[in-house]
Amino acid sequence: MPKMKTHKATKKRFRLTATGKAKHRGAGTSHLAVRMSSKRRRNLRGTRVLAPPQTRQIQDCLRHNSY
Repeated sequence: MPKMKTHKATKKRFRLTATGKAKHRGAGTSHLAVRMSSKRRRNLRGTRVLAPPQTRQIQDCLRHNSY
């Protein structure tokens, strides 16, 4: 059988922590931030941890990744 491939779009958007949680960048941070309040922009900085039900899906997509 051929090797299973890593889902490249998932690899670009998510990273797994040492305990297996999925980190990602918050949505709405790319552009058009002028119309947001300063508080909202400040809270969008950094990374978020994905909810556990979706973490399993991300782990399946990244399972064949060499990290």
